[in-house]
Amino acid sequence: MSEQLPAGGIELSPAEIDALEARWAASWTPTEVAGRLAGIATPWCVAAGWALDLFRGRQTRAHGDIEIAVPAADFPEVRDRFPGYAFDAVSSGRIWENADKAVLAATHQTWLRDPQTENYLLDVFREPHDGDTWICRHDETIRLPYNDIIRHTDDGVPYLTPELVLLFKAKHARPKDQTDFDGTVPQLTKAQRTTLAELIAHIYPEHRWLEDL
Repeated sequence: MSEQLPAGGIELSPAEIDALEARWAASWTPTEVAGRLAGIATPWCVAAGWALDLFRGRQTRAHGDIEIAVPAADFPEVRDRFPGYAFDAVSSGRIWENADKAVLAATHQTWLRDPQTENYLLDVFREPHDGDTWICRHDETIRLPYNDIIRHTDDGVPYLTPELVLLFKAKHARPKDQTDFDGTVPQLTKAQRTTLAELIAHIYPEHRWLEDL
């Protein structure tokens, strides 16, 4: 991903930002996303809050959207599963509708939009990687094979391992992130807790969560 955002795009007004919650209200469930992506070759996984609920085996809170992560170079394989829909790139309070290749190269987040309703249904993170190795976009020294970071529910829905989900949530540690942390950590194995503590200490050495790990 480029350091500099491309020109153009639409800067969202405060009213438009407030309206996003309603536009995301019809977003798909993890099972629906897995059905639509069944059989694709690229590794992908549910991310963020939904991933923690998949790990815990039940939905523990409302989710305002659903995010998945895919290797950036393989995004076309995901995009091709959704003919008739639009992919809008988003970053820093701006939206580039029907993002072209240059905009995609300069951003990492993509919202799938239904042109008929203008609602958003899926948030796709296009992640840095080196072949089959995932690279953390917050610290490129953290590199792990995709086989090590993707788990599956009993019915086959792939999700990001909870240690990495919580690592991303540590950056802002909003109230919902704290709730996710408090509810997930007790279910981690000792090895998972150690890994999470090491990752957070590497990026955020003064983070308050370290005391609880």
